[in-house]
Amino acid sequence: MCRQAGDAMSGASVVLKDIFKSWDEKPALNNVSLDVPAGQFTALLGPSGCGKSTALRIISGLEDPSAGQVFIGGEDVTHTAPAERDIAMVFQSYALFPHLSVAENIIFGLRVRGLNRSARDEKLKAAAELLGLDQLLDRKPSQLSGGQQQRVALGRAIVADKSIFLMDEPLSNLDAKLRAEMREEIRTLQRRLGVTMLYVTHDQVEAVTMADQVVLMNHGQVEQVATPRTMYETPATLFAAKFIGTPPMVTFSPKVLDNNLTPEIMAKSQNLTFGIRPEALVPSENGAIKGQIKSVEYLGADAMLECEVGSETLLCRASGQTQLAAGTNINLTFDIRDLHVFESASGRRTDSILPEIEMALSSQTTSSELANQTQT
Repeated sequence: MCRQAGDAMSGASVVLKDIFKSWDEKPALNNVSLDVPAGQFTALLGPSGCGKSTALRIISGLEDPSAGQVFIGGEDVTHTAPAERDIAMVFQSYALFPHLSVAENIIFGLRVRGLNRSARDEKLKAAAELLGLDQLLDRKPSQLSGGQQQRVALGRAIVADKSIFLMDEPLSNLDAKLRAEMREEIRTLQRRLGVTMLYVTHDQVEAVTMADQVVLMNHGQVEQVATPRTMYETPATLFAAKFIGTPPMVTFSPKVLDNNLTPEIMAKSQNLTFGIRPEALVPSENGAIKGQIKSVEYLGADAMLECEVGSETLLCRASGQTQLAAGTNINLTFDIRDLHVFESASGRRTDSILPEIEMALSSQTTSSELANQTQT
């Protein structure tokens, strides 16, 4: 019995185990292991050349790994043909046949598989209604907008009745408004169908707004696997801290806090890098960080203050109504829970010194408050 396009599907899990892939002896993927839960939306995120598309092609079977294994639904499919992997793919270019109508493009794969006409028409009708294409079935791709072409490509994947959808930069050809609309449509579609979706993108906004799980990649390796919230609030590496967030996390040397930390803490911190989100830095009379505003970038609801602290620069996100101007001296404070610490050499997160920093800053704050009370 054929499943209807609007019915909930059962997604399958995907597991990569110790995947290695090289091109001309240059590693594209280096010992990548990954668990993609069944029925969830997982985004593969990273800069160009990080290996995310290569990973997707290995999952699809379009590329063979140099080493390692691929499992779909618990079954080893490392050497299984793409057509037998229970996957549907949506490409960046949409891959629509220009001489075929919308309807013919959607059911093309079903016709190749030899599915009878009544079953094809049934699936086409359900997919077209689901995607809002029922009034466009007779049009050619050249008569469609970018968003409509994307829906046709999605329709072709839906009627295939696969449990896993693989999407490689599907929205990169659309303008900003259409990208925002299609983000919501694709996410809603995934939840409604219940499929497992792997979505490759270099756009952190797409990853953070759409995914249940984000896999951040860099130089062929996995930097961090986490929910969008965890990746933003607790980045595992300096790369993750700087890649996620607009603007990215501000990083600085411990010297910025040397007036507030003991010599012992400064000695322990000499090989560390501190980080903080711009929205976590708050102007305050008793702020631990003392600097001068170098520039103010007005963004409407917000204003970005570029602050010079010694030889370093920190960004502070303030209200758009702020009256602070360039050249003004400023003191900045922050909650210790918003301070992130990384090993400078490896870039790995390390929280072991945070309790000592918290104690030193608390002591400094108490001393400042007592001094102010004495003066008044």
